[in-house]
Amino acid sequence: MEQLLLFDEKLEDPGLFVLEEAVRPSNLLKAYKRVKRNRGAPGPDGMTVKELGVFLNFNLEKLRTSLLSGDYQPQPVRKKEISKPGGGKRKLGIPSVLDRLVQQALLQVLTPIFEPTFSERSYGFRPGRGTQDAVLQARDFVAQGNRWVVDIDLAKFFDTVNHDILMSRIARKLKDRKALRLIRQFLKAGILADGLVEATEEGTPQGGPLSPLLSNILLNELDQELESRGHHFCRYADDANIYVRTKRAGERVMQSVTKFLETRLKLRVNPAKSAVGRPWKRQFLGYTMTVARQPKLRVSPDREKRLKKKLRPLLRAGRGRSISDSLRRLAPKIKGWVSYFKLCDVKAAFDRLDSWLRRRIRVIFWRQWKRYKTRLKEMVRRGIAYERAKKSAGNGRGPWWNSGASHMNQAVPTRELRRLGYVSILEEFQRLKCSTG
Repeated sequence: MEQLLLFDEKLEDPGLFVLEEAVRPSNLLKAYKRVKRNRGAPGPDGMTVKELGVFLNFNLEKLRTSLLSGDYQPQPVRKKEISKPGGGKRKLGIPSVLDRLVQQALLQVLTPIFEPTFSERSYGFRPGRGTQDAVLQARDFVAQGNRWVVDIDLAKFFDTVNHDILMSRIARKLKDRKALRLIRQFLKAGILADGLVEATEEGTPQGGPLSPLLSNILLNELDQELESRGHHFCRYADDANIYVRTKRAGERVMQSVTKFLETRLKLRVNPAKSAVGRPWKRQFLGYTMTVARQPKLRVSPDREKRLKKKLRPLLRAGRGRSISDSLRRLAPKIKGWVSYFKLCDVKAAFDRLDSWLRRRIRVIFWRQWKRYKTRLKEMVRRGIAYERAKKSAGNGRGPWWNSGASHMNQAVPTRELRRLGYVSILEEFQRLKCSTG
């Protein structure tokens, strides 16, 4: 394992300048460990995380000097687009691993400066906070009688951030000109696409360690505005829900907040995804609620569809491998998904998904048996009467119909699926609920 040759000397008056604090050897080592732990793909120069350690062994002091002198030049980020679950593409910018190290080192110094200024109702990309905290707070607001929600979604937020506005907000707390210059250099480093570098006049490309903090610094102004108006709200990154008592109040808030975002921060509200509605007809971070006065959390229908879409390729791939191998690949996906939705009070979605998944697995059995003789043989071997097995094996129906029929439920019972490694979505949910009280 590569070793970093770091120095033990300490900078004089380290608290005076953010950049000097960032390039302290101990801080760079901490940043390196974080970048290494996060792994990630190489940037435009092709350097891997493993190669970064070797590079730093011989170039650490040169890196520190170039940062302090202002000679360091961030590389353009490598453009990558990924499909969004709701359609469209999300743009990512993958920085070089060296730039990720520098950004992480800056992040570690900037976070303690800006974190105390952020709102209690901001939950995204913050230490000790997360989606579940936001969802629980949203439920509490509705339980208090705020039974209308102003659901605001910002259009292409990370691609449209105004650099001058963002830098002016950073400069309110950060007086180190060298650090400010370096942050602006990262913003304007450009994007490498198809061998050509595109200038970045706006936006904070997702993919670098600094981007989430920068987004919170900018949107903190929205949080402060909402607090000054006395609104009940929850914000997670660029998703903001404001809870009010009447539809009329919601429409007023939507209009005024949209105006604030567009005029003060030069951001655009996405009209297709934003609306004033009932909390049980909207979703927030994948959760929705029941209509009861004391609302209960449940999985949004959209997230049910997303999970099916995510699992289908793994299930299709199972046609050419053993069932147990397919189930082993499914298990971590299922456990991760259930863990995210463990706050739910309503188990209906877990039950539906469980039934769907068992049926999909039985489709694999039916397809693997392929021929009439094999199907007949397998069903008889599994305890089905010969005449019934004969009729079922040659019924001419498709795999999906047969997977839901009684003969396949009897031939491949749930206990056999468990023996092969099947993780029940419903049982995993119930286990987590019991373990968390």
